Amino acid sequence: MIFTVTLNPSVDYIVQLDNPQLGKLNRSNHEDKFPGGKGINVSRVLKRMGVDSKPLGFIGGFTGQYIEDYLLQEEIVPDFVKVREDTRINIKLKSETETEINAKGPQISAADFQTLKDKIKQLTAQDMLVLAGSIPATLPASTYEELVQLCAENGTNFIVDAEGELLTKVLAYHPFLIKPNHHELGEIFETQITTCEQAIAYGRKLIEQGAQNVIVSLAGDGAVFINKEISLIANVPSGEVKSSVGAGDSMVAGFLAKYAETNDVKLAFQYSVASGSATAFSIGLCSPEEVEQLQEFVKIQQYEERAR
Repeated sequence: MIFTVTLNPSVDYIVQLDNPQLGKLNRSNHEDKFPGGKGINVSRVLKRMGVDSKPLGFIGGFTGQYIEDYLLQEEIVPDFVKVREDTRINIKLKSETETEINAKGPQISAADFQTLKDKIKQLTAQDMLVLAGSIPATLPASTYEELVQLCAENGTNFIVDAEGELLTKVLAYHPFLIKPNHHELGEIFETQITTCEQAIAYGRKLIEQGAQNVIVSLAGDGAVFINKEISLIANVPSGEVKSSVGAGDSMVAGFLAKYAETNDVKLAFQYSVASGSATAFSIGLCSPEEVEQLQEFVKIQQYEERAR
């Protein structure tokens, strides 16, 4: 079973409008509400791809209940820890540019955190854990390290999609997959990464530090995959980007779904890029049909062959 962890979920309120102006009345053209949070997004995309998973994390109040009810309607059965305060609402303004207003989120007590750890202690070597997103301010900075230590003790493979020290501090525990974008990868090594070749060079450093597989997305410039055996470069299919929300989470879900089916990292990487693109080209998360339509337009090249 795949388990996903979202430490600070949200109800994402997506508002489309023309030319928003501060200090004035703005009227929307369209609104949508979805359960938000990177781990929750991974679970939702996995379900659409026919792969069951169990979302973990913290929810509270009427907004938390909305998230749980929404997932149950999609036949996803979560196992959240219930907290006293309301789950946050994040506002996503869609106009000529994207603007996001993310709320702080509820208080998470030490007892709440221990309850989550007790759930993760039950995982086995047959399970996989996806850790995605930021850590709430009320949890210790060592939260990810504490959770992956439990995975290491249980022999549970884990995936991390996070930034900065949250990512680098778990490399010693040998994550199965990490997925920084090129900006996040550049911040880790205090440099600017603009090409696939640069992303591969620095991605290999993350392999040296302990990661088993690395995907680096470069937005419209493609994506790369690196492990100890192979380095791959993918283009991204052309299309109108409608929203970047959930695109990276869809890449993670697409890779896991196809890898579980084929045990082939090249096919899994191709499907991953198609999944991220399909989400970016829509409002909401991708469907399998959209991914299949785009997959044939994702061309994979082995880096050594391209270099020659």
